[in-house]
Amino acid sequence: MAPTNDLTAESLSQRGLDLLAAGSPAAAAESFRAAIKADPTLIEAYHGLVRALRDAGQLNQSIAAALALTVLTPGDPLAQTALSISLQHAGQVPQAEAAAARARVLEWKIQLQSPPDEESLP
Repeated sequence: MAPTNDLTAESLSQRGLDLLAAGSPAAAAESFRAAIKADPTLIEAYHGLVRALRDAGQLNQSIAAALALTVLTPGDPLAQTALSISLQHAGQVPQAEAAAARARVLEWKIQLQSPPDEESLP
């Protein structure tokens, strides 16, 4: 049985969210990094890291984390949106617009793969 002071990736990610809400983005980023180290597949921690780094003004690192997220989840429009927002904050407008366009295309693909709403059927 693991010691009770061992933190899970999920609890580290939650701690990061709490630190973000408390206005401590640099500390939040460290917590999200620890969560990712504990579980490299925890998508929520990557999203949190992108936001924390952006809020801390570490825009190049935020972009790098967002790029890693897009590699980990290539079909996720939210990953492209996170990248777009970080690029926008860094003043990289053409790249941000391209990432936003990729997010829209991914969202459309998801919508096309979904069954139609019963309300929209004749």
